[in-house]
Amino acid sequence: MSTENEGTAVPPAPSAPPVPVDAPAASTPQASEAGAPTTPIPPVPPHASGGAQGPELVHAGPARAYASAEGGAQQGASGAPQHPGPGPEGAWPPPQAPGTPLYADGGAGGAGGAWGSGYQQPAPKPKNGRGGLVAAVLVAALVAGGVGGGLGYTLAKDNDNGSSTTLSASDSGGSVKRDAGTVAGVAQKALPSTVTIEAESTSGEGGTGTGFVFDTQGHIVTNNHVVADAVDGGKLTATFPSGKKYDAEVVGHAQGYDVAVIKLKNAPSDLKPLTLGNSDQVAVGDSTIAIGAPFGLSNTVTTGIISAKDRPVASSDGSGSNASYMSALQTDASINPGNSGGPLLDAQGNVIGINSAIQSTSGGGLGGTSQSGSIGLGFAIPINQAKYVAQQLIKTGKPVYAKIGASVSLEDSTGGAKITTEGAGGSDPVEAGGPAAKAGLKPGDVITKLDDHVIDSGPTLIGEIWTHKPGDKVKITYERGGQTHTVDLTLGARTGDS
Repeated sequence: MSTENEGTAVPPAPSAPPVPVDAPAASTPQASEAGAPTTPIPPVPPHASGGAQGPELVHAGPARAYASAEGGAQQGASGAPQHPGPGPEGAWPPPQAPGTPLYADGGAGGAGGAWGSGYQQPAPKPKNGRGGLVAAVLVAALVAGGVGGGLGYTLAKDNDNGSSTTLSASDSGGSVKRDAGTVAGVAQKALPSTVTIEAESTSGEGGTGTGFVFDTQGHIVTNNHVVADAVDGGKLTATFPSGKKYDAEVVGHAQGYDVAVIKLKNAPSDLKPLTLGNSDQVAVGDSTIAIGAPFGLSNTVTTGIISAKDRPVASSDGSGSNASYMSALQTDASINPGNSGGPLLDAQGNVIGINSAIQSTSGGGLGGTSQSGSIGLGFAIPINQAKYVAQQLIKTGKPVYAKIGASVSLEDSTGGAKITTEGAGGSDPVEAGGPAAKAGLKPGDVITKLDDHVIDSGPTLIGEIWTHKPGDKVKITYERGGQTHTVDLTLGARTGDS
């Protein structure tokens, strides 16, 4: 859940004052008297309102930020608190999980400042503000550097007895060869197949995200929240590192999976799709490389490792009705707003995930703003799941979700996913003739495992179910009346987000 400042200009960095050559005369005013030179650092765009207290998960994408599904009261579309409701099986889209992380930009159609939306260049801060402090530190560092350099020259001169040997360097630096397995080698090969995506709604709002080439026909895979603004008649463009820019259109988008596919108009014939890896074989500690456009800085490469697997992440666009769930790959590679939709690569350059969200603290960054940024906790949609979703979107334009046919509570819990006693809109909590009913599950049962994965809440169960395909057979462990039971269940299918 990272957010992005897509499409906005990057504020200029503070310039350092020149290093004085001669000491100022006694009559010359000192820096402390005249005031240290200041170049204020403009604050970053405000974080979307409605975030959970404490650490939160936010989208790493263009305009939005994911929040974690921990605690908090569930909200409806109006934003008013509601009692925790049944899970997504009774109706679609499922209600937002309590305290779920929000898109950084507030989500498609969301109110308030959203990631990806443009922001005005802030007015300069007073000279006694944070910018002045930074400038003063820069002055001290430069002066210290000058003193150190002068002292080193003096010592070298005093020790020169005329017997020193002068070494001449070659005029040619030679050729630099980078092995394919190095970070530089991977980046050199992968960058030409990544794009910076700019999405704009009919009202002019939007943001910037990332995507990567999926096939030679011009299909680009990214996050749903990256292109959400352009879905209904908006404008969509994709720019390659070479500078070539193409108009694009949304082929299909899956809000629940947070995956989307766009297609380039007049796509070039020399597209090179990135190689897809196997996210099931990823191990904790494996090296990772992330490519994206953090805060609009296109073609940025960062590195890290796989910090954890199967991390349950729930997110929302802030409207209270659009929720996304994933069993994510966690990485400490730096991911920020604008990285959303970009590839997470392994050490060989294979795509193992789609960067989607970051964990963020609610305290904000410099200047006390609530802007989200990387703290080393990023989350990516496993590529095995994303590949299946992308193929369905290209084929039919609509996502297909696996389901158990039962409504589960989305309230914060650590004991499991409880099947509710009432379904959405008064429907049956266990779908008649559905997978759960055929397996003998009943309202009040608490599901604690799906295969070997521990289930601690409704959102965790949904995320695990969606890593499977309709027709897959899974083993469900549940508790009823203090007794533990295990049953086999064949997953059903639901098409579309609504």
